[in-house]
Amino acid sequence: MCRLFGFRSVIPSQVHRSLLGAENALVWQSKVHSDGWGVAYFVGGYPHVIKSAATAMEDALFRHVSGIVSSHTVLAHLRKATKGTNSLINSHPFQYGSWVFAHNGDIPGFEGLRGELVARVPPVLRRFILGDTDSEVIFYLLMGHLSLRLGEQGGTLHMRGVSLDAVAEAVRDTVAEVEEVTGRACAEDDGGEERGLLLSFVLTNGEVMLAHHGGKPLRYSTHKVCCPERDVCPSFAACCEAPSGAGEIVNHMIFASEEIQGENVWTEMSPGQIVGVDARMRLRSWGERRALTAG
Repeated sequence: MCRLFGFRSVIPSQVHRSLLGAENALVWQSKVHSDGWGVAYFVGGYPHVIKSAATAMEDALFRHVSGIVSSHTVLAHLRKATKGTNSLINSHPFQYGSWVFAHNGDIPGFEGLRGELVARVPPVLRRFILGDTDSEVIFYLLMGHLSLRLGEQGGTLHMRGVSLDAVAEAVRDTVAEVEEVTGRACAEDDGGEERGLLLSFVLTNGEVMLAHHGGKPLRYSTHKVCCPERDVCPSFAACCEAPSGAGEIVNHMIFASEEIQGENVWTEMSPGQIVGVDARMRLRSWGERRALTAG
């Protein structure tokens, strides 16, 4: 299926190595995941989204964008279509206001369930669903639940300083609603025909970033074995080269479907787990996690 890459840092950084330069950089993964790509990066607190229906490896625009992007927050996606046509409008990430979302997985039997799922999206958001993928519907269902959660706190989707707890609660609400409609639960993909929901995704508004493991592999990294810029980076701290626990501040967060070779130390997420950082780069985790691996 698809491939995800999310990056959040205390300093604006280039991510060209993860997208282009590493041995298994995103561009090389597009050999298999060839049905479009998208990169969202934030400038001045607002997302710029560039998408294409072409294969990233064969698209000069992907290499150009990946080579110049320098940002605190980046979200990238390679698509291998399971639902919807191969078109620009169906390429990820999807955007609403400052929120961008990329998904890996699918809803079995989506064609027969689409009407009921779309009907559950609030009308004010429903009109923005333009494509025919399950991913876009999931995104707007999530926006609806997040709007409700923030509304209870007197806020809106467009406010700054969104609580990461509210985002995590909205994710749980969305997954539960999709499970209710489909009659299936999120589960690890075993390759069988009678599989459960596959709802792995990354969501960010440029301040907070959060990932949900919904059956397709996801891992994250908050530190390196040894940072090659430790002697010149003004933000270098102990957390850059050591594990951090929940509630601790980190200097960077990377999410990826596959480990990107290099100095980063990776933690594999577990099915059902939610991991994220808030606007202060405080690490939060809901659910269990597996052992650390270096890559």
